[in-house]
Amino acid sequence: MAYDDVLAERVREQLGDETAVTEKPMFGGLSFLDHGNLVIAVSGDDLLVRVGPDGMREAFARPGAHSAVMGTRTMRGWVRAAGDTLTDAALEHWVSTALMFTRTLPAK
Repeated sequence: MAYDDVLAERVREQLGDETAVTEKPMFGGLSFLDHGNLVIAVSGDDLLVRVGPDGMREAFARPGAHSAVMGTRTMRGWVRAAGDTLTDAALEHWVSTALMFTRTLPAK
């Protein structure tokens, strides 16, 4: 699966000067990792966002958010944000939410 290059560039811009963030092709898309932990990924035209198990309810309340599914498995602690809902403000929210959760995890 190809990923949206424009969306990937927008994510890079949102991450700005985050020096610990690296990029890695994964899952047919482009993933962004912070200290080795997967934070967010561009998958097709959508965004896979790591919100953590406790952040699921709040995440699902946002426009365009639905379960993140890989194959037949629902990814616990992750949501898929529909690309057509990713305004600049929405993208900023998703990136900051994902970073905030991921930074509670130990570095790899």
